[in-house]
Amino acid sequence: MASASYQTRRDEIETYFDRTAADAWAALTSDAPVSRIRRTVRRGRDAMRQTLMSWLPEDLTGSTLIDAGCGTGTLAIEAAQRGAEVVAVDLSPTLVNLARERLRDLNQTLDVTFLVGDMRDMDLGSFDYAVAMDSLIHYDVADGVQTLEAMAAQIHRKMVFTFAPKTPLLALMHAAGKFFPRADRAPSIEPVSPGRLSRYLDEADLTQDWVAGRSHRIDVGFYKSHAMELTRR
Repeated sequence: MASASYQTRRDEIETYFDRTAADAWAALTSDAPVSRIRRTVRRGRDAMRQTLMSWLPEDLTGSTLIDAGCGTGTLAIEAAQRGAEVVAVDLSPTLVNLARERLRDLNQTLDVTFLVGDMRDMDLGSFDYAVAMDSLIHYDVADGVQTLEAMAAQIHRKMVFTFAPKTPLLALMHAAGKFFPRADRAPSIEPVSPGRLSRYLDEADLTQDWVAGRSHRIDVGFYKSHAMELTRR
């Protein structure tokens, strides 16, 4: 059962992405002009998506994948273009509807199902791969690891995800962000050090069935995120 802290933060994230920043997020994940700050976030997100996708097979034909926190669907669509059968989930109906529109606009035959819901609570069956790009970063480390645990029971091969690295510079930039125009503010994140995250993974017994693999940090302007790979033993 999700904790009270998880439920509270989940509601805050839904409000932010579905109403407060839906238009800004739609622009950020397109080719539309955005502010200088958001251009660095766009470049960082593009680099992170490329990193996570490079950790999956180039040919995903016959594989299933869940994109947990899919946003406007860029990664989900790319995975489907590689041949995967994709289920993509996000809290925001606005962003999910935009993802569906973008999929239709491609006019390609791709196996992608976009759903509105909580990546932790939905019973969607089992998958070969799970991707959670910048969706766990909004939860504290305990809730984030519990979410990985819930997902792990459904994943056969690999999970790739990101967390916000805890660094003095990120803390300073995050605090400074409060003084930016509202359209340029990032949603609240929960930085965690790699060592602390590893301890939580050990305590959750995830390391009994999963092996920690590649790890890579993307640091582009105002975008700071760290990718991690877990492969089933």
